[in-house]
Amino acid sequence: MTRPASFKYFKTSPEIIRLAVMLYIRFPLSLRNVEDLLHELGIDVSHETVRYWWNRFGPMFAAEIRRKRVQQLRAFSKWKWHVDEVFVKVNGKRHYLWRAVDHEGEVLEAIVTKRRNKQAALKFLRKLMKRHGKAENVVTDRFASYRAALRELGATEKQRTGRWLNNRVENSHLPFRRRERAMQRFRRIRSLQKFASVHSSIYNHFNQERSLASRNTFKLTRTAALAEWRQLGAA
Repeated sequence: MTRPASFKYFKTSPEIIRLAVMLYIRFPLSLRNVEDLLHELGIDVSHETVRYWWNRFGPMFAAEIRRKRVQQLRAFSKWKWHVDEVFVKVNGKRHYLWRAVDHEGEVLEAIVTKRRNKQAALKFLRKLMKRHGKAENVVTDRFASYRAALRELGATEKQRTGRWLNNRVENSHLPFRRRERAMQRFRRIRSLQKFASVHSSIYNHFNQERSLASRNTFKLTRTAALAEWRQLGAA
């Protein structure tokens, strides 16, 4: 768990810091949008302070969420993985964001590479398997590097390809794309990797599959997620 000493030298209360970090990462808002929203609540902070807070505490909150969810979902998430990659501009140059989700849309892993080839696919799949074990099925598109990487890992028979089979992961790119537009793209690959990792963990935490649950169930799970968020970094 994130130690309470993390907030030790901050005059602002942990509740306000958690709120600012959640607003910035969860919703497609700019730093100045978050500053204005906090001002409406009577909280006077600059957008640079919000930037510092998310850089300092975002990865810590995400790591705590990820640690708990990996323990809870390790066995359950092995049934089927959906793997895909999208290009992202970093300082005007094309890079690739590789992402994997399970059969319910839980984001399992996200890494950034400069190339889109067998070595990049192999790096991504090895990291994914190291954290989550091996899946029964791996759904990909027909990109040849996936087959080559899975062949080297001895998992060719687990690959599944086909029209519309990978819609789950393709649709899961949309929240990140909305955040990317709000942030006006990225200037460094390190910043992209950091934000993608933090965003995926916080997205998992608040994603309630709203269309698949009743209104009462949704309200209960949303309240539980907010309560857990408010405990991050607490003693």
